Amino acid sequence: MGNELLFTHYPSLMTMKKPILSFEFFPPKTPEGMDKLRATRRQLAQLKPEFFSVTFGAGGSTRDRTLETVIEIQQEGHEAAPHLSCIGSTRESIRAILDEYRNHGIRHIVALRGDLPSGTQDVGEFRYANELVAFIRAETGDHFHIEVAAYPEFHPQAPTAQADLANFKRKVDAGANAAITQYFYNADAYFNFRDECEAMGITIPIVPGIMPISNFSQLARFSDACGAEIPRWLRLKMQGYGDDTAAIRACGLDVVTALCDRLLQGGAPGLHFYTLNQAGLITTIWQRLGL
Repeated sequence: MGNELLFTHYPSLMTMKKPILSFEFFPPKTPEGMDKLRATRRQLAQLKPEFFSVTFGAGGSTRDRTLETVIEIQQEGHEAAPHLSCIGSTRESIRAILDEYRNHGIRHIVALRGDLPSGTQDVGEFRYANELVAFIRAETGDHFHIEVAAYPEFHPQAPTAQADLANFKRKVDAGANAAITQYFYNADAYFNFRDECEAMGITIPIVPGIMPISNFSQLARFSDACGAEIPRWLRLKMQGYGDDTAAIRACGLDVVTALCDRLLQGGAPGLHFYTLNQAGLITTIWQRLGL
């Protein structure tokens, strides 16, 4: 699929309401990584996103680097949304982080259960993300706009699809303003999930999470770990390219651009890109979409 076909296919999106656009980063470990992320932000800021989110390591292991990155984003004039995971934490430690964020003028949080750091067993004072959302609301009222996670292909630890939907509703009922999904490559999974949420009376925006494809072996490892499904046809096609990185990137661009187009045409409120601190593929996808 070449650019000519893509550009003749997507201009109808120009007449749509501007979609919510956001980007997710991880806090770099080195000064070189920080410099690279600054360059990435400069490039992606040209797309005028609603916010940049910054991940939070298991058990708060990147707390200081998350805060440092978020403050820098705020100082650049952009809205920043730190991730906050509660597993392995105490109410006092979460309260201290919330106070720190409020003191720095942060008003947007991505509230997650998170994973226990390896080698530890203590889940802490919070078991589920809905408990974290309820705690944030009790402590800070409406100060924070709270995003939560959603799983169109269902959380890998959920006993049933129905149980996972019920868990999502608990997060919404606790006070979530919006949701960002785990990444996926099957648009029908998102549409089915959205319809089921609407049938349960859930009306908050549910923004699809999008993972560009550049390194397929890395993507396969991520997906196996988090439960995101790679369709069999896509997995076999990518495996057939072997070490041909150019072919993998080209195919990935076509697949992800078509996915984004279908999601937006189908009424998704926007797109949240998992950037892996890189801008190139996302910028190309956005250009192809004509947005």
